[in-house]
Amino acid sequence: MNTAPASSAAAGEPRWLTDEEQRVWRAYVDATTLLEDHLDRQLQRDAGMPHVYYGLLVTLAEAPRRRLRMTELAKDAKITRSRLSHAVARLEKNGWVRREDCPSDKRGQFAVLTDEGADVLRRHAPGHVDAVRQAVFDRLTPEQQKSLGEIMGIVAEGLQPSEAGADLPWLR
Repeated sequence: MNTAPASSAAAGEPRWLTDEEQRVWRAYVDATTLLEDHLDRQLQRDAGMPHVYYGLLVTLAEAPRRRLRMTELAKDAKITRSRLSHAVARLEKNGWVRREDCPSDKRGQFAVLTDEGADVLRRHAPGHVDAVRQAVFDRLTPEQQKSLGEIMGIVAEGLQPSEAGADLPWLR
């Protein structure tokens, strides 16, 4: 795999995408937009929640004692703290999540998956997995699945710089 940048354009001139890069980019944008809409509609129809809320419930279900600091939950979900706060407020209203104060940090809070939230997740996970499988994995060969995972891992890693002051959603 070649990771070196393409030859640079004239000084001050943008490095425009080639026709093939443009085709790949538009296919990616189309696929991710349609996939997110597909999964969101499935979860709204079947579980009465958007895809991002489902992801929060899954993350909490997988956490030790079904609880995470709000800052960690925002980082795992790749969303801003204000968006997380709004989402957790809605999940609390449904009785699926509760907040607990952090005993070691007066400003910190935990989000905790309730038994009712775990039950909602258990009931709706099979339908969601079917939607993901039909939309993505059933369309790809095992080799394509592996390539997709590797490619998306590289893209995600490159967008999450580790230096202090990085502009990442969960730090906003």
